[in-house]
Amino acid sequence: MSDPVRTPSLFECCATVFGSVRGMLRPRRSDERFLRSLDNAGLPTAQRTVTVTSLAQVPRPVPTVAVAEGRFAPLRIANSLTSFVIQHPEATFIVDPGFCTDADRRAIAQLPRVLRMAVRPPADTIPTITALQREPHLPAPQFALPTHAHWDHVCGLLDLPGLPVYLHGVEHDWISHGTVAPVGGVRDSLKGRTLVRYDLDGPPILTFTRSHDLFDDGSVVLVDLAGHTPGSIGILAHTPRGWILLAGDAAWHSLQIDEMRQKASYPGNFADFDRDLTFKTLHRLHLARHFATVVPTHDHDAALQLASHAEPVEP
Repeated sequence: MSDPVRTPSLFECCATVFGSVRGMLRPRRSDERFLRSLDNAGLPTAQRTVTVTSLAQVPRPVPTVAVAEGRFAPLRIANSLTSFVIQHPEATFIVDPGFCTDADRRAIAQLPRVLRMAVRPPADTIPTITALQREPHLPAPQFALPTHAHWDHVCGLLDLPGLPVYLHGVEHDWISHGTVAPVGGVRDSLKGRTLVRYDLDGPPILTFTRSHDLFDDGSVVLVDLAGHTPGSIGILAHTPRGWILLAGDAAWHSLQIDEMRQKASYPGNFADFDRDLTFKTLHRLHLARHFATVVPTHDHDAALQLASHAEPVEP
């Protein structure tokens, strides 16, 4: 456990409890003026297609009201730590390698105590390396591309030594600077491996202000989803099923996007770097969902649409 992590203050904990109760009774209202101000820059011109496959994972039933403010039905929804494999003609890579063997000791133990119970997955959660081994038809990934640098999106790298990582430069600066890590269970996952930094240096795509064309052919384009973390990104992929947008943790479940419901204060206050910006990004996803199938990483049912046996889907 090489890096200390910042512990939330008593004031932050009390504010979170108050915010959770308020959110149940009076969920944050959507910003209709901001929604009307958003422009749609359109989809990329894709020259090739890719395949996106979700790896096997077990669901964890969680209270819906703990995911989306003021949403009590259904009583529970399925949450999971899903990873995805994208096959491009030039390379195969893994998105959000999120769970390692012995995760309690190697990652979760580095989190503040107030978060451990909220984020601890079921005992039978499938490590990323095991999920990869269950898909022998998939080529071995040549690099990893996390949507952001939280433990449950990178700690699977601990079982994939030497695998290079592509990481948004803003995100890398955030987690690597300072003697106290802003989030736990992350720095160890990135040590001792090649790290390729990239910038969002491309034009607006759909409702998102910046982008990065990963292969310069319009088939895999990274878009700005800042808020949950400073450098959070989404991965827009042109597939035979249509356009798919892997949204990381900009939302934890599709119903948040459909209804513009922000995350409940617990654990959202401890998870989102900038709550206001995260809520604005949710508005952007709300409009983008008409042009691409949006898949939040933790939405188990949405991820199942991309399983190797799934039926084709369209937005």
